Amino acid sequence: MKKNNRSNDVSRRTVLFAGGSCAGAAALVVLGAGQAAAAPKLAQTIVGYQPTPKGTQRCDNCALFQAPDACQTVDGTIAPDGWCKIYRPK
Repeated sequence: MKKNNRSNDVSRRTVLFAGGSCAGAAALVVLGAGQAAAAPKLAQTIVGYQPTPKGTQRCDNCALFQAPDACQTVDGTIAPDGWCKIYRPK
């Protein structure tokens, strides 16, 4: 007499569901990463950008500054000796 012990068997439905779930999660991660990279930059007026420094705070010693004249977060041309409200020291 053969015992029918199905508690250790994995059904085809379970395998397909798990595979589909993993594929869906991977797609969301890839899409999410693409959207984060495409985030729009802020206008200079919104962040209070000025082409002159504020004391020792200058764009060229800010963590967001991208030499020679850009910013990761602020749109437009950025002067190395400029300043804005979202300044972050390196």
